Amino acid sequence: MVLLPVVTLAGIALSGTGEAWPHLASTVLPRATLTTLHLLALVAVLTAVTGVACAWLVVAYEFPLRKTLAWALVLPLAVPPYLAAYAFAEFFLFTGPVQTLWRSLFGFQSARDYWFPDLRSTGGAALVMSCVLYPYVYLTARVVFIMQGRNIADVARTLGAKPSTVFRRILLPVSRPAIVAGVALVLMETLNDFGASEYLGVRTLTLSVFTTWLNRGSLEGAAQIAMLMLVLVFALLMAEQWARRRQRFHSARATHMKARPPRVQLKGWKGPAATLAVATPMLLGFGIPIYVFGTYALRRTHQFFDPALARAFVNSLTTALAAAVLAVVIALLLINAARVARSRTVTLATRFAMIGYALPGTIMALGLLFSLARFDNWLDAQMREWFDVSTGLLLTGSATAIVLACSIRFLALAEGAIRSGLEKLPPNIDEAARSLGRSSLQSAASVTIPLLWPAIFTAGVLVFVDTIKELSATILLRPFGFNTLATFIYENASRGMAQDGAVAALLVIVTALVPVVLLSGALMRDRDAMM
Repeated sequence: MVLLPVVTLAGIALSGTGEAWPHLASTVLPRATLTTLHLLALVAVLTAVTGVACAWLVVAYEFPLRKTLAWALVLPLAVPPYLAAYAFAEFFLFTGPVQTLWRSLFGFQSARDYWFPDLRSTGGAALVMSCVLYPYVYLTARVVFIMQGRNIADVARTLGAKPSTVFRRILLPVSRPAIVAGVALVLMETLNDFGASEYLGVRTLTLSVFTTWLNRGSLEGAAQIAMLMLVLVFALLMAEQWARRRQRFHSARATHMKARPPRVQLKGWKGPAATLAVATPMLLGFGIPIYVFGTYALRRTHQFFDPALARAFVNSLTTALAAAVLAVVIALLLINAARVARSRTVTLATRFAMIGYALPGTIMALGLLFSLARFDNWLDAQMREWFDVSTGLLLTGSATAIVLACSIRFLALAEGAIRSGLEKLPPNIDEAARSLGRSSLQSAASVTIPLLWPAIFTAGVLVFVDTIKELSATILLRPFGFNTLATFIYENASRGMAQDGAVAALLVIVTALVPVVLLSGALMRDRDAMM
């Protein structure tokens, strides 16, 4: 199932007459590729600097509101990039509060009287995406700063090294693989984005797939662009693996976990300056969307009773719940297969099934759409021939395609959460149950799964929320007349009325806050992180 979209796209890209390729190669691909690489480079730099700086300040220094900001820095993960783009546009464009205040302060009458950064540009899109994606780098860097580099940092401090020296010469080189891993996740999410790029007018490869297929009517050309995106994705994966080729982990003993040197107390103006520096990315990535959509929602309270919004909300809940259940069941089966078989082939196949998360939603949806459509057409033809009954579009004519795409794409999230819980269980628990007469299935049902229930619940919540936020796959796979919260917001924004989707946007953010709050709670339960 993971290979199906890729194989289908490859077949479509190699089929046909190739008439679209010269046009794509001369006009579309050069500009889209350069724009995409430019966007990826800017996002990589901004998220790396923001995530690492915030992580280091929170770990190494004491300043006002540090404990609150330590978990609040994760909140922008609840905001999808396309929602951030709509909010930033309303907040920073000509009619927004920032430029309105700027004109009133200095007496400007029109946009010709002053200069203001253009949000509808590659730099503006990079800023928007960085503000909501930097927590990936912040989380990975913070864990390394707290755990992995502790002993060597202590040695450096005993030799008289200052915190800045320890950071620059010791912890930063040690944390480089983790930082690269976080940046790789950020770049894959950037490649997956469709809504923010389109709204801000940035012609990326992802947007080119849509325009080539829907506007130019060239499915072959769209598939060829999608295959080029796959090359970029695998290049990112190879770079991330190369950066971690020498990474080794050492689990410190519990007694060492609490032996942490005190943080440096920032005095005078440095304390408030650190608070402002750490709070700024959180306020940009989470505060602005909440302010903008909250303000619009208060003026449109009647939308809470809008039947169209209610249908979109129910559709989102249904598809997200189905995708979460399916992904968790598949993850449990794959993990159990690897444990029981203990075969290198099964283990490799299990790990290979997790690459769906690396596939942008556009590629996943495009390949899955046509493979499922062919199956629907074949089944309909067979049923007409055998029973004179038309089955119609069973898969592509319903939300089934969305559920399959999200299950495949987010299977790695479910598998990672469940596997992390499984690693905390005693290694011989299965053998103990089997020695008492339980079969493999009975052992799993009565022993393993009940003990794994917290991890299973976490895995389901992660898939559930990411499915609700997913736009690029849903916009392609949804049947006619079927809206989710994400597509409901997109339709309003595409008409230039993003404010009419404010209530739906708040519903998405509030729903996405559930795993973010769980994650933040887990961070704060870390005794060392609170000391």
